[in-house]
Amino acid sequence: MQKWLSIVGIGEDGLEGLSQVGRSLLDQAEVLVGGERHLAMLPIADSREKLHWTTPIAESIQQILNRRGQPICVLASGDPMCYGIGVTLTRRIPIAEMTIVPAASAFSLACARLGWSLTEVETLSLCGRDPALLNAVLFPGARLLVLSADRTTPATVAHLLTQKGFGDSQIIVLERMGGSHERRIEGIAANWTDPPLADLNTLALTCLPARPFPHPRLCRSPGLPDKAYHHDGQLTKREVRAVTLAALAPLPGQLLWDVGAGSGSIGIEWMRSDRRCRAIAIEQHPTRLQYIADNATALGTPGLQIIAGKAPAALNELPQPDAIFIGGGLTTPDLLDTCWRSLRSGGRLVTNAVTIESEQVIFQQQQKLGGELTRIAIQRAEPIGHFLGWKAMAPVTQWVVVKD
Repeated sequence: MQKWLSIVGIGEDGLEGLSQVGRSLLDQAEVLVGGERHLAMLPIADSREKLHWTTPIAESIQQILNRRGQPICVLASGDPMCYGIGVTLTRRIPIAEMTIVPAASAFSLACARLGWSLTEVETLSLCGRDPALLNAVLFPGARLLVLSADRTTPATVAHLLTQKGFGDSQIIVLERMGGSHERRIEGIAANWTDPPLADLNTLALTCLPARPFPHPRLCRSPGLPDKAYHHDGQLTKREVRAVTLAALAPLPGQLLWDVGAGSGSIGIEWMRSDRRCRAIAIEQHPTRLQYIADNATALGTPGLQIIAGKAPAALNELPQPDAIFIGGGLTTPDLLDTCWRSLRSGGRLVTNAVTIESEQVIFQQQQKLGGELTRIAIQRAEPIGHFLGWKAMAPVTQWVVVKD
């Protein structure tokens, strides 16, 4: 099929800022699609069919698909492929059927205003997304560019920064960049006064911690401090967790099943390794389910999918994983076999056992499937009166096997 859909990025300068290619595609279209702000940029006398975005947006996507083959132009803010509608449409329509003409993204405009290097900042969108995503990218000295959902987002972010111990952080709100109404508002997170703002704004954050910093240091590498998690004792301890994540070897975009998730630490740190990583935590205990949800929010992975139920029954109809971690329940009948059958070819299965019965299950499976067995023994120095002595943690037997 010939190209029939065009997605044209447009800035606050409106039609005047369009390139010749963008303007030509707009002029040739029989149907125009966009938000109220974009369609208001068109001449009043323009009588062509116009489609406004609906909520949910799936209805609008279907309206576009119903007109497949008819010349259609979608007007989008800035770069349609930067957290934009272009990403959504390419999931439903082959790129061979469309032409995408980007304008400068809000991130590029913000860097131009501030003198920041785009390659040295963290970028994310809070449009239709949980503000808790910020928790994964906060560290002293971080520079963040954030697309706001609306005029309330700066106040929400200021409150979050203050709660997380970054109340001294600088907030710059850049409104309606590239247009005649462009404006810049600055403030400090802890003292943010919530001034009247336009819905169209981008946040520039410089993260500065309060002194003394009230929270444990949260690095990107696996093995966060145990006190970073709420738990009832069912927690893979820091040192073992770091070894386990190394064995799971997460890659961007891969999916993990965390079976018997406990506090959710393995799935959370899998997702923290890269924002494209996905994880499903399977847990049957009601209190632990709440711990998982709270920990996922606090540590910046609100997208962690939580399944309430007991494996292996709870694993039915879940999407096929690239990796599986089993932290408990190894003696449950058919659990290991179900996980092995479900695992994608080339995927990794990692199990940790602390009981003799669980070890027996691992030994039997290792004889059939191969893989590596490792004994992990950790000792921590703890006070004994006025002195220090070594206190051993329960040793862990780890089995790692790749499905050929």
